[in-house]
Amino acid sequence: MRPTAKTLGVIFKEGSVLLEQQNRKHSKGTGVFYRPLGGTIELGEKSGDALKREYKEEIGAEIEIDCYLGCLESIFRVDDQTGHEIILLYAASFKDPMLYEEELFHVTEPGKETVAIWVPLEEMENETCIVYPEETKEKIKEYLAQKNCRH
Repeated sequence: MRPTAKTLGVIFKEGSVLLEQQNRKHSKGTGVFYRPLGGTIELGEKSGDALKREYKEEIGAEIEIDCYLGCLESIFRVDDQTGHEIILLYAASFKDPMLYEEELFHVTEPGKETVAIWVPLEEMENETCIVYPEETKEKIKEYLAQKNCRH
């Protein structure tokens, strides 16, 4: 299997971040974990455009890219399968401010349905809160500490 190029985006709201909640087998066991919304960058597609497309496809929302948070390299193993993702991570915001009032979003992807919820930043600091890719928590901390973006 070859590495895949992905784009993920986090949206912030009053001390929380919007993350997809999944409950299945993962590299640290089986159970609940979180991941920013987004997905695979298609050939010829810019990462920001892919992120906008993924949000529209997954939760029906239009977003704006606020800033680039960094590149993450996620190498993981589930069962006997190794995965390798090169991820471009962004901070984003909803174009429609009413979406910030929603408590959860139904995430629809081929072959699975999950939800995205507002996860309190305090909860993310807890070691029992599993977020993938693993460097996501650190990138969020850096962003919030600096509020300094590279476009």
